[in-house]
Amino acid sequence: MLSSYCSLSLPQRPILAPPLSKVRIPNRPGTFSLTRSSRIFESNPNLTKNKWKIAFFRHEGFSPENPKSEYIEHFLPEELVEPEFDKSSACKRDWKSTLQEAADAVLRAVGSRWTVPWTAETILQVMLLWVAAFWFIGSWMIPFAAHMAGFSKESLTFRGQALFSLVTDVTEGLAGIAILHRCLSQFHPLPSDWFKFSLKGKWHFDVVLGCLMFPVVNRLSQFNLNLLPLMPSTPVTLSSVEQSILARDPVAMALYAIVVSICAPVWEEIVFRGFLLPSLTKYMPVWCAILVSSVAFSLAHFNVQRMLPLIFLGMVMGVVFVRSRNLLPSMLLHSLWNGFVFLDLMR
Repeated sequence: MLSSYCSLSLPQRPILAPPLSKVRIPNRPGTFSLTRSSRIFESNPNLTKNKWKIAFFRHEGFSPENPKSEYIEHFLPEELVEPEFDKSSACKRDWKSTLQEAADAVLRAVGSRWTVPWTAETILQVMLLWVAAFWFIGSWMIPFAAHMAGFSKESLTFRGQALFSLVTDVTEGLAGIAILHRCLSQFHPLPSDWFKFSLKGKWHFDVVLGCLMFPVVNRLSQFNLNLLPLMPSTPVTLSSVEQSILARDPVAMALYAIVVSICAPVWEEIVFRGFLLPSLTKYMPVWCAILVSSVAFSLAHFNVQRMLPLIFLGMVMGVVFVRSRNLLPSMLLHSLWNGFVFLDLMR
């Protein structure tokens, strides 16, 4: 309980606060033990300048039988006291926030997920049917039809072999589109960002950047060959494309150019970037769907010596497709890469 209150105004006389927060004053015998608290307040705006208001509080109720030490406490305004904090935890929070912002920026740059109306069962069904059709048409149906017509691929000229490859590739592509249409017919109409082809959009710069990755793909090809070289017992044979190039048959070379630069990019991009990649975003992040679809794209070529460059190329085309939500840029990039390889073989 407050027994007295004294308010004094001292003109222009500085008050020296004790250097320590608490000063201990020993008890004197025969006197009561008092506790005094001295608080320094901000200058009173009602008083003249350079005058300070000092308040003394005396707390009584202590008996001489239970003496206590006398303290003078010095209180500073809270805003003048520097808050204590853990610098290590602050640094951790800064790093976490920086990494989170970087991850968000990458995800925004890559793109968001698709709305996928079908399940994993449909995804697996389409891919298995496509692989089976690809193998059946190329290995059985077209060769059997040629045999029934009275000739075989080996007996054909360079132009005949090029035409044979073109017919096979077109048939495989049409079969893949038919499988997609049949398996996805129950989900029609599809969302607007599925199987989109458009000349509009800001995707041209992405295609240019993708072309700048071609030397990296070449380096990976050499690295893959060094990592998994051909066995010495493996016979080295030239493909029909390479044989036509060596023969310098212009018609055969033109037909093969259509196969590798137009047909293959269209069919493969529809299946791997148009269908598989967006479908996988239902079960995994977009970047993971790009990687998985690129691995599937590489495995579909059945060539271990080209696996690493094809995975990287598939990732580049996947990023271009995801950013534009448009199949035309990835098809164009795929076509440019195949054309680049074809021209390299012609040297």
